[in-house]
Amino acid sequence: MSLSATSTICVLGGSGFVGRHVCAALAARGLRLRVPTRDRDRAKHLTMLPTVDLLAADVHDPATLSRLLQGCDAVINLVGVLHGGRGNASFAAGHLALAKKLVAACRDTGVRRLLHMSSLNAAPGAPSEYLRTKGEAEAVVRESGLDYTLFRPSIVFGREDNFLNLFAQMLKQFPLLIVPSAAARFQPVFVGDVARVFADALQQLDSIGQSYDLCGPKAYTMLELAQFVARTTGHDRLIFGADELLTNIMAVAMECLPGKLMSLDNVRSMTVDSVCSGGCTLPFGIAAASVEATAPAWLGSHSPRGRYALFRDRTRRAA
Repeated sequence: MSLSATSTICVLGGSGFVGRHVCAALAARGLRLRVPTRDRDRAKHLTMLPTVDLLAADVHDPATLSRLLQGCDAVINLVGVLHGGRGNASFAAGHLALAKKLVAACRDTGVRRLLHMSSLNAAPGAPSEYLRTKGEAEAVVRESGLDYTLFRPSIVFGREDNFLNLFAQMLKQFPLLIVPSAAARFQPVFVGDVARVFADALQQLDSIGQSYDLCGPKAYTMLELAQFVARTTGHDRLIFGADELLTNIMAVAMECLPGKLMSLDNVRSMTVDSVCSGGCTLPFGIAAASVEATAPAWLGSHSPRGRYALFRDRTRRAA
């Protein structure tokens, strides 16, 4: 199925970090978007996109999900649970159960095209519940009989991420930074590239039945990424890498903090290198943007000079 500018796409998870970029890429191509959300206020940034219909809805309710898909030409599932919780916030509910409900809703409504976000290293036998339930959800999609495409990114970075920006915030506030899972390896992929891959896949019939690993051009350890952020933001800090014991202690402590910055399940995920085994070639001829070429554009605002420039600009606008 080739989509036209009159096509309607339902985007689950469209108000999240990756979702906002995917929605922007689709809207730029004239596609009409139906984006359910639990909190319209938190998703109000999407109202700036002219083709987006923002709906307050619980996507975990099967009847609601079927109503959302009525009249749609395709559905994109970007929902992901990073830190497991209870009820619909659990890994099992957010990944596996939702995938089953979505496949059933597609069959009920006749929606054939499904684009599904998974994760690099997702597999039923993976070391973390996050990766296991992602892998189990992949199996549901593969066996659905639908015209699916799977996407398996390494860690995704961008202006609004909670990864590089978290390092920047911590470096700004503390004279010492202890980096957990310091030897864990990632191949970060730019969120703009991920969004373009999703948008292109909708137009590419040969993407049906395919699974794409999405990585950037270079692999880094967690420690190297923290050091890069420190250099880029101009914060000369003592940076140490935590060993396995200290990492686990930090994870247990952080699980008790508001916002849960890290969990033991995250640590288990990081015992497997999140890198692309076949290199870093993105599909559809897209050239992967590097961390060094893109991240300084927003990390610079975390530097002393960047904060001064921001304050100066705000003062000028207020004058």
